[in-house]
Amino acid sequence: MSHTPQPSASPVAGPLTVLGIESSCDDTAAAVLRHDAGGRPEILSNVVLGQAALHAGFGGVVPEIAARAHAERLDHAVEGALDQAGVTLDALDAVAVTAGPGLIGGVLSGVMLARGLATARGLPLIGVNHLAGHALTPRLTDDVAFPYLMLLVSGGHCQFLIVHGADRFTRLGGTIDDAPGEAFDKVAKLLGLPQPGGPAVEAEARAGDPHRFALPRPLADRAGCDMSFSGLKTAVLRARDRLVADQGGLHAQDRADLCAGFQAAVADILVRKTGAALALYRAEAPCAPLIAVAGGVAANGVLRARLAAQAEAAGVAFLAPPLALCTDNAAMIAWAGIERMRAGAALDAPLVARPRWPLDEGAAPMLGSGKRGVKA
Repeated sequence: MSHTPQPSASPVAGPLTVLGIESSCDDTAAAVLRHDAGGRPEILSNVVLGQAALHAGFGGVVPEIAARAHAERLDHAVEGALDQAGVTLDALDAVAVTAGPGLIGGVLSGVMLARGLATARGLPLIGVNHLAGHALTPRLTDDVAFPYLMLLVSGGHCQFLIVHGADRFTRLGGTIDDAPGEAFDKVAKLLGLPQPGGPAVEAEARAGDPHRFALPRPLADRAGCDMSFSGLKTAVLRARDRLVADQGGLHAQDRADLCAGFQAAVADILVRKTGAALALYRAEAPCAPLIAVAGGVAANGVLRARLAAQAEAAGVAFLAPPLALCTDNAAMIAWAGIERMRAGAALDAPLVARPRWPLDEGAAPMLGSGKRGVKA
């Protein structure tokens, strides 16, 4: 078959089959997407090779271990994605790869492999912002119209975005310190729960009383959309230490109640700030107002339910993509690449790996950086 011409500013209108590669944190992923202009995208394969077992003993992701694992696994992920899709490299029209933001060792591994494949086959190479992959997922799953409001909430990032187009985003606010997913991991570690912390804390919280401990909601009553989670994590630590000092240890119910209280506080902060973000978004008078949530923490059932209820009360549609497409994956990277090609966006040549890469280039940099990825 004839391949798509080399990247230019002209929109691509024909059928596209694109390989996506993702390696920004601790998931090594590859996927193949097919899309006919005007039709629905088809995920032909979506392979994710997790690294949880490699980092389990460290209480978080170790960048050097993650980078080494990516280097060892990326070719296997790509081979698996092509096999599952039933296509060869000759059937591809482009290669899309996460070029940042993230842990630079992993990002470099993905970019180097993608560059080698694209060069060997004479294919366009599309650098994708990892955050754009998450932000554009609602269009992959549900073909929603621009503009929509996106809450991107994960282990390394937390921000509100108005998504205007494939390459146009307005950041309304975000975390000034820890991301919620990082806070979940840290709370799980200090309570003796396994990693990743999000699912462990959520499971423990089901048996807990969210009202037992008076935990803070930092910045919740301050105007604007910025958030803070570091002080909440510290409050859990102090409550744990008081229990240990008073009773000589932490009982099972204590742990469950702390998890429930922490989870409720995170949800409260996000819901209150979502209200502020919705007001700014609706001021733009979108024809079909919608709020979407994506990122690993979007898998939290309590948060999903509360955001859905808030959207319903505000008369705004709510969308949470399937769990497999909320966490890091390469299908969203392939789709973001397709969106850029359809829009005629200028593609990265030469492609540069970036530890920091804000979606809204005009916004002031967010403060802080987490172990699981750099705030943008």
